[in-house]
Amino acid sequence: MNIKIETLNFALSQLFNTEIISADCETVPLHGGTVGSVYLVTGNANTANGETLPYRIVLKIQKKWERYGDPGSWRREYDLYTSDFGATFSDALRWPTCYHAEINDDENELQLWLEYIDGVSGLDLTGDMYEQAALELGRYQGRLYAEQPAVLQRLSNLSQAEFMKNTYLHYRSWPLVYNYLRSEDCEFPKHVREMLTDIDEHADDIFKRIEKLPLVLCHRDFWVTNIIHADEKIFLIDWDTSGWGYLGEDLASLIADEADIDHMVEYYQRCVSAYYRGFSEHADVSHITDPCIYEMIPLTFGYRLVEWYIHAEDDEEKTQCLQTLQKIYEIGTSRAQG
Repeated sequence: MNIKIETLNFALSQLFNTEIISADCETVPLHGGTVGSVYLVTGNANTANGETLPYRIVLKIQKKWERYGDPGSWRREYDLYTSDFGATFSDALRWPTCYHAEINDDENELQLWLEYIDGVSGLDLTGDMYEQAALELGRYQGRLYAEQPAVLQRLSNLSQAEFMKNTYLHYRSWPLVYNYLRSEDCEFPKHVREMLTDIDEHADDIFKRIEKLPLVLCHRDFWVTNIIHADEKIFLIDWDTSGWGYLGEDLASLIADEADIDHMVEYYQRCVSAYYRGFSEHADVSHITDPCIYEMIPLTFGYRLVEWYIHAEDDEEKTQCLQTLQKIYEIGTSRAQG
């Protein structure tokens, strides 16, 4: 890939807080999809006073695309990074620092030059790290809910509270997944099928209950790959789906989105408790007797897992989908018994 040297030098000058006059670089892809690419850029930077400084910096390139029900999501991180949204974070939970952000409206593409966070992520996260992530998210959302900082009212490109509901209804209206779940060819155990169809039958009532919960600022992609644990702190990346949502909504992703299947039930119990403990440090939620966090999991991931199962390329992927659905069922069972 071609990197503009002057842009690299500017970003590195912000990183080191000193003028960088030249730098060499190597790039390695980190992760990304068809609409975005993420690279680790490394090398040595030369300062105006003759120092040579080794560096690591992340370059994220995002092209325009339209997420269902959220057309502004492709540029949301740019909008957030160029606002004063960063001031809402604490030392214990924050996003990577952005050293340079630019957008090319003609090419419908943006670039973010970001801090590289060297830490633990994905399925390498331990149970204690899961719990810490839930606790710090609760503290963050609770503080913003209680303080209502003016910056949140000034942000014009946030996803809306109805996003979860609209996405669920969109999936439910898709004959591929809806009909498969109810067909004789469906390979799911009877209790799993009944769990998902029961959610459909009671969805209107469940959403009425959810919509009584406090509105909070949600990350909306709060899964293990976007959580980095480093220096006993939590860093969150990929804020392109963030916006207004309901109390506890982010925990659905933490628990069920390509999660640690063997520990899902345990992590649900630990993380829900930690999340409410953190939120309660800033806002009183003692009156909430129906948090609906469990129901949000199959609402958000039930039909997604059906889709992933249908399109799985091998038996291992299918098994993972079935095991995840089974664990969601077990969470519901343990919750009913507890």
